[in-house]
Amino acid sequence: VQLVESGGGLVQAGGSLRLSCAASGNIFSITFMGWYRQAPGKQRELVAFIADSGGIANYADYVKGRFTITRDNAKDTVNLQMRSLKPEDTAVYYCSMVGAHGAEFWGQGTQVTVSS
Repeated sequence: VQLVESGGGLVQAGGSLRLSCAASGNIFSITFMGWYRQAPGKQRELVAFIADSGGIANYADYVKGRFTITRDNAKDTVNLQMRSLKPEDTAVYYCSMVGAHGAEFWGQGTQVTVSS
């Protein structure tokens, strides 16, 4: 099973982008769907996630109020709507899913570049 991301690109500060991530096959018992990002020279960091329990969305402080994560369980997809983008949001964004027995799946990454 592979995760395929789409929706990255170049946008001006204040603009919006929507990232999507779909599993190429069925992932049994998904317990976690999330988005990470990694800027040049920095460690990968968790941006937003939805855990299976309750389906509540969680966000890093620096994206709260600007980003919205949603999931479609039937299609094994997770989306990230990004608004009011800032230059510091520039990074490669990765989606991740965790299935049964802790099996982890990662996307290949999609570049988001926000110009000032």
